[in-house]
Amino acid sequence: MIMKRFIISTLAFLFAVVTISAFTGKDTPIAFSDLPRAAQQLIHKHFAGSKVALAKMEKELLGRSYEIIFTNGNKIEFDRNGKWTSLDCEYTQVPTALIPKPILQYVRNKYPRAKVIEIERNRKGYTVELNNHIDIKFNNNYKVVNIDY
Repeated sequence: MIMKRFIISTLAFLFAVVTISAFTGKDTPIAFSDLPRAAQQLIHKHFAGSKVALAKMEKELLGRSYEIIFTNGNKIEFDRNGKWTSLDCEYTQVPTALIPKPILQYVRNKYPRAKVIEIERNRKGYTVELNNHIDIKFNNNYKVVNIDY
């Protein structure tokens, strides 16, 4: 009886692992027109002069996400609704219109010569990387919670 439960539990676990891995982590190249409309609009408005090298969709367990890679090496990641989650503009700089005003103001006041080259957002807040290799973490109220030099 114990051995039978063990075998059934093991098989159920293996089935779950195989099922989850089958539906997650699949990067698929897509056409630019297959991006959510909000993502397309952001790119047309703030990256009009940049040429898209690759657009891809990643299937995740509870949805999908999108990534754009430009020919100049810059990258943008979007959630399933087309809202940006990461802007990596290491070779240029993040368009200031896409940086929340309190964060932009903080960077300009504390590091007037620095440029924001990467910004990420998640449910906890924002992480900003400057071209002088300083990383700053902000909470959702735009208060600094950590600085890495």
